[in-house]
Formats: sequence, structure tokens, C-alpha cells
Amino acid sequence: MTETASSFKAKSTIRSADMEHRRKINFNISKYDAVVPIGKLQFSDVMIARERAKNAKWRAIETLDQHLEEFEMQFNRRGGKVIWAETAEQALEEIGKICKEKNCKTLVKSKSMVTEEIHLNKFLEKEGIESVETDLGEYIQQLDGEPPYHIVTPAMHKSKEDVAKLFADKLGTPSNLTPEQLTLVARQILRDKFTQAEVGVTGANFIISDIGGIAVTENEGNARLSCAFPKTHIAIVGIEKVIPTMTDLGLFWPLLSTFGTGQKVTVYNTIVTGPRQEGENDGPEEMYVILLDNGRTNLLKNPKTREALYCIRCGACLNACPVYKNIGGHAYEATYSGPIGSVITPHLSDMNDFKHLSYASSLCGNCTQVCPVRINLHELLLENRHEAVEFGMSTFGEKMAWKAWKAASLNRKMMNMGNGKLKNLVVNKVFKGWKTHRADLNFSAKTFNQMWEERKGKS
Repeated sequence: MTETASSFKAKSTIRSADMEHRRKINFNISKYDAVVPIGKLQFSDVMIARERAKNAKWRAIETLDQHLEEFEMQFNRRGGKVIWAETAEQALEEIGKICKEKNCKTLVKSKSMVTEEIHLNKFLEKEGIESVETDLGEYIQQLDGEPPYHIVTPAMHKSKEDVAKLFADKLGTPSNLTPEQLTLVARQILRDKFTQAEVGVTGANFIISDIGGIAVTENEGNARLSCAFPKTHIAIVGIEKVIPTMTDLGLFWPLLSTFGTGQKVTVYNTIVTGPRQEGENDGPEEMYVILLDNGRTNLLKNPKTREALYCIRCGACLNACPVYKNIGGHAYEATYSGPIGSVITPHLSDMNDFKHLSYASSLCGNCTQVCPVRINLHELLLENRHEAVEFGMSTFGEKMAWKAWKAASLNRKMMNMGNGKLKNLVVNKVFKGWKTHRADLNFSAKTFNQMWEERKGKS
């Protein structure tokens, strides 16, 4: 716990002081902020749309077992195969078996945060399988040996000059290529990989239970190619991605597009319901869907934190968060960063190792304000803090300090005792842990209670 918290503080300190890094982030987020209000105009009442989406996810999560079983039944009817994975290790083991059976040497992979969560690329590398990221942002990050920086925009922290230099270093291209030229270079390389790959891996934005299909949203077409070109398609999906019916997509696709990128709808929206059927011209010969738990049932069993499973991974809360804008995605040292990452990571990984993320927040509520499915993110951050204390993850010194603070706060005489200088001395010198990574607290010379009594006396 101490090690991960200390590393987070160290990286956050470095990143928040890096003005060039903050300039790039705020530049990219400003472009997002400019287009989202335009995208929202497609809704006659965006608040009603968000409320309906939240209700749909509530129904899905409250009856999650039924929807997952219905999905499995429908998907199996069309020749697909469903694999249930309780942990990341189980998911990797199953993928390894499939790749070995197919004698896989090259695997193409579309953008998927779940595959980042289980560290699929590292696993495949150990197995001697070339795993190629086909989303442009993910491909850039893979070339640079970095994980995604943002759950929607993986290379948000890089400028076009950074990417040109990276391509020059790794691919030997001229260092002055334009973004269009860089895209064409990547396209040529990746098109060859699509035709070579024995296996394609994708995530899914939604699991549609009533038709037994997965819905994939993208802007580049690489996910479609990853589905269709290789003979075997593996989709790895978190169990929380369920929506009850295909008609729900009419609500969720526009919400995801608007709050994710400011578009009315993304360029490619695909529903995949199984392997290639008789009479069809393209598609894989075999298709697997791996339903991944990996800690999600930890969130599910708590009626308060269950709400975090409504998330549709649009990234809006990251773009709105003042903390994320200053420290960026990599400082979190977790697959999911920003407010939603701070909420779910302690449950997906280990509360003791990641409880500090729940304190990396101003609790301003901006994340809750922008969430398309109206998750009360700032309240869930407080719930995580509460759980950490309830489970005994606070140090003895921290417990004693808060007990003293509580006793003083509940006693008016103690609150009025001493002037501002004395209180400053106690908080800034005695409770040193409070100001290790904060500026000094400066109490006023008099409490509001004292000033009120004086005013009443004068009147």
C-alpha cells in the first residue's frame, strides 16, 4: 500500500509540474469540450436520455445473471462459444489454449481496455505470439512501449511532433511527416498484419442479451477487420457491459458517441452475433466470447458501489476532472484512470494497494455532472474511503488524528479555544502527515461562532 501510494504521489508531483505535458492535455481536452455541446443537440432532452440510460443499466445489473445466461444461450445457437473467466489468469489461460490450437503466430487486436486490464500483450509475448495493436492511438502507444493514457484517446498526451519523431525512431520514416502521412504509414503496416493474423481479438462496448450479440463502436474500422479477416475471433468483455435488448442501442450508441468524442454517432457501429453463417461471404470460422469477472462481482455485491458497473467507458469524467487534467493518466498506475478508475480499481485489484486513488479527488462533483449514465462518482469515492477505514486499512496515527479532530469538531468550546495561530501550530506542526503533500492550513483568528456572537452582541 505504502509503495503504490508513494509512487502515485511521486509521479503526480512530476507530472503536475510539467507545463508542456499539461499544455498538450488541456489542448486536446479543449477540442473535446468544443464539440460535445454540439453533439448533445441531437437529444430533445439530454437529461431524460441520461436518466433512461441509467434506468436501463440498473435493470441490467440488478438481473445480471439472467441476462448473461440469455446471452450465452442465444450466442451458442449461432455456433459461438462462451467462456466464463473469473480471473485474469483464467482468461489468459483460455486465450493461450485457443491460440495454441490454431497454431497462432500473429494476432491482431483492436482497442480494448479489458485486454489491457489482463495484460494480454505481455502474456502473448511470453508465448511467442506477435500481438499487434490496430487502433492508431494504441499502435502509437505500443510502439513507444507505453500503456494507454486515456480510456478513449490512448495517445492523448502526445503531440503530432511526438508521433512523427516516434515513427522516425521506430519505423525509419522521415521525421517531418504530417498526421495524414503518419496515418497512411500505419495503415499500410497494419493492413498486412490483418491478412497474416490467425486470430483477431476485440473488446465490446455492449453485450446484447436478447439477441446474443456484441456491439462494437469505433471510428477507424480496425475492429471490423480484426473480427472479419482472421479465421478465429475472440471477444473479451467485462460482464457489466450487458444491456437487455438490441433496441437499447438506439439510446446507448448516441450517448456513448456524444459524451465520448462529441459525435452524433461514431463512424463504424457493428453488431456481431457469432461466426460466419452458411451463405455469408465473410467473418471468422470460429468465434469465442470470454465473459470476464476479475473483481467486478466485488462491486456487484455492495449495493452502494454496484452503481459503478453502469459505466459505458466514454471517458467524459476523465476530461472533466481537474486532477486528471493536471497529473494525466499514467500517474494512476492502473488500467482505468480518472474518477471512474479511482472508484473501480480498488475493487478490481486490491483496496489496500489502491485506496489512495479515492483521495486523489477534489470531490467537486464535475465527474458526476458529466456522466452520461449519471453515476454518482464523487459519492462512490467517499464510499471507497469509508470501506478502507471499515476494513482496517488506516494506520494507527491516522486513526488517532481523526479521532482527535472529531472530538474537537463536536465540542464548541474546543473549537473556540485558542486563536488561529495556535490551531495552525497544532495542524501544521503536530499532525505533520496532513501537510506532507499539502500547503499549510491557515485558520482564521476567530471562528464563525465567535464572530456571530460578537455581531449579535453589538446589534
